[in-house]
Amino acid sequence: MKLRLGTRRSPLALAQANDVANRLRALDHDVELVPIVSGGDRGLGAEVSPSGLKGLWVAEIVQALRAGEVDLAVHSAKDLPAEDDEGVTLGAVPARESALDVLVTRDGELRPGDVVGTSSLRRQAQVLRWRPDVLLKDLRGNVDTRLRKLKEGEVDALVLAAAGLLRLGIVPEHAVPMSVAEMIPAPGQGCLGVQARADDADTLAALAELDHLDSRLALEAERSLMRRLGGGCALPLGAFADVMDRRIRMVAAVFTPEGAREARTAVAGAEPEEVAEAAETDLREGGADDILAAVRP
Repeated sequence: MKLRLGTRRSPLALAQANDVANRLRALDHDVELVPIVSGGDRGLGAEVSPSGLKGLWVAEIVQALRAGEVDLAVHSAKDLPAEDDEGVTLGAVPARESALDVLVTRDGELRPGDVVGTSSLRRQAQVLRWRPDVLLKDLRGNVDTRLRKLKEGEVDALVLAAAGLLRLGIVPEHAVPMSVAEMIPAPGQGCLGVQARADDADTLAALAELDHLDSRLALEAERSLMRRLGGGCALPLGAFADVMDRRIRMVAAVFTPEGAREARTAVAGAEPEEVAEAAETDLREGGADDILAAVRP
């Protein structure tokens, strides 16, 4: 079966797309990569996307998918909006890579007054809660760009997703994984989301062979919580779910950007929606509405 796979052109996006393509080729499918430039790649702002910041990285690819120009699309699941676009469905969630964040320093030390580079409100807030003695700098760009800025001394440390480093085959000299107690990951971090048209039975059948049930259940719980909290924009929300003994456990928190306040919960249940509902209730009772209102446009 011939499949056209839409992907962004960044090194990480291409690595992820090639991973999925090779899995499909091993199942005797003929896969062609179709690189597409997203609004985020062109430097557009969140105001042009109906799904906010997250939608910037996927909108053009989803448009090509819906138009029949490609048959499937591969995304970092943390870039996906909380809800699927009309006519599009998540055809596969392959086995999750590490969901953790990694602290990368220039020389193995993070000293008082050092500058940590990250553009994520979630990471900024948790860094300041963990190390209130450091400074923050808004730092954007792909993994290679950020590592170069670290080497050149623009910042003293970075917080990066472990999964991105693993998929790119990059092993920084001074990198330490951060525990969930230190840094709750973004919803979907470490997962790939493979989209297809909801009415494309042949492609969905091919993708079903790549689906990893525990990873899908965890992602569904995290995305459901993001949706319940109004996750169309880049919320300072951390959510990490895993499955053990057929039960879904999730840790989640929302933070003010400067890290002064948080609402946090740990819940468990049998179904993604059950877990997400329990987490939403706890977070709202803990003041999540006030915290999120302060950061929404």
